Amino acid sequence: MSNSAISFLASEWRDSILIYPLDVRLLIKDIANTHSEELASYFYESLLEDPAGKLFLSHEAVQASLMGSMQRWIQQVFSVDESTDFSANVELQQKVGEVHARIDLPVHLVLLGARTLKRKFVLLLEADVELELEKRHIAFQYVSESIDIAMEVMSRAYAKSFDRKSRAEESYRLFSAIHNAAAEKSRQQSALLDWENQLMFDLTIGTPISNLQLMQVSDFGLWFTHKGSHAFEGFAETKIIFESMKRVECLLPLLEERNQRIEIIKEIRSEVRNIKINLSNLFDRYNELDAGRDELTRLLSRKYLSVVLSKEVSYARKRNVTFSLVLMDLDYFKEVNDNYGHETGDLVLQQCSELLMNQCRAGDYVFRLGGEEFLILLVDTNKEGALRVANKIAQSIREEKFAISNKQTINLTASFGVTLFDGHPDYSLSLNRVDKALYQAKNNGRNQVVYLEPDYVR
Repeated sequence: MSNSAISFLASEWRDSILIYPLDVRLLIKDIANTHSEELASYFYESLLEDPAGKLFLSHEAVQASLMGSMQRWIQQVFSVDESTDFSANVELQQKVGEVHARIDLPVHLVLLGARTLKRKFVLLLEADVELELEKRHIAFQYVSESIDIAMEVMSRAYAKSFDRKSRAEESYRLFSAIHNAAAEKSRQQSALLDWENQLMFDLTIGTPISNLQLMQVSDFGLWFTHKGSHAFEGFAETKIIFESMKRVECLLPLLEERNQRIEIIKEIRSEVRNIKINLSNLFDRYNELDAGRDELTRLLSRKYLSVVLSKEVSYARKRNVTFSLVLMDLDYFKEVNDNYGHETGDLVLQQCSELLMNQCRAGDYVFRLGGEEFLILLVDTNKEGALRVANKIAQSIREEKFAISNKQTINLTASFGVTLFDGHPDYSLSLNRVDKALYQAKNNGRNQVVYLEPDYVR
């Protein structure tokens, strides 16, 4: 969210809240502070009764890490006055919304939570028998508006983050579906041309119309139906290609009418040209996405980190399995660039990337985060397995002779941080923890593996 947007929402929050009488705001502030634990408990009890809520929450998680955060949130929202930094309030709600998007929290759970909090405040206000009815109504209006404003900020951040995440997921689907776009494009264009040439040849030699090959069962047709359409699902060009293929299928039997054959052939060739144009457009779209692969090492780039982590978190939580993160940094790599030049440094990074890929399974993910820093996501791997892989890679790097010229090699070491996915739907917690582990490894002298236990386990 831009600074101007934050300022606007902060101003809206201030103008909407400070119109309420001071005694009403102080009353709600006192209730929020005094009953924060009760409010938070009521909030989570309602969410845990929802089937979708149980996928994201557990009684253990609530007690271990969420109750305290919710209590602080309640106190913060209802502790505003003239001196409050409303921009900070907006930024807090923004972060909450971004977390909700990151963990794919269903929107209805957020709305249920807001409604639950309002209901509990009503019950607490009604419990105060000495409170005047009019003041009680005003107090509830204040509570409702405060929660609504917080929800509005969250929703804005949620929508923006979710949209960004959806686009990234879509590009990743395309990216992962076709590994060599240039080669595939050339291959399918040739396959389409082969079908067209074969059709013209068969018509020339008098092949019976019933024996002509349908485009759907040609090499191109089979590829597009079973692979291409999946890779490019949702794009308008995909639908257009299918429609052209169907029209060709309808036109082929009409070739029996010899007096119309020339016109029918023209129509068929026109549809083929239409397919070629739209196929080229689809591959051009894909090429725009190739930025998701690191240009130097051809590993996954940071661009797709959030997508992969979201998918793996969802998979792990649904199937009650885990995965591990290994964060690696080449030790004193700056000296390689300084002593031998950046081209040599790039060559070393390429060799290191190949080594990492060779040490990992096909189902694992290897990212180059930037510079000499790499992240490995080891699927279905526990603590022991992750440490075994990290130590194996560390040993391989120590033993590797990195070529810097035709005759010269150098030796390198690396530092590693390792952690286990903790079951928390917000993958950023695992990322922060593995980063701390790497920091400890480097701070303790480098050339070592450091493991940090999760703070929270589902």
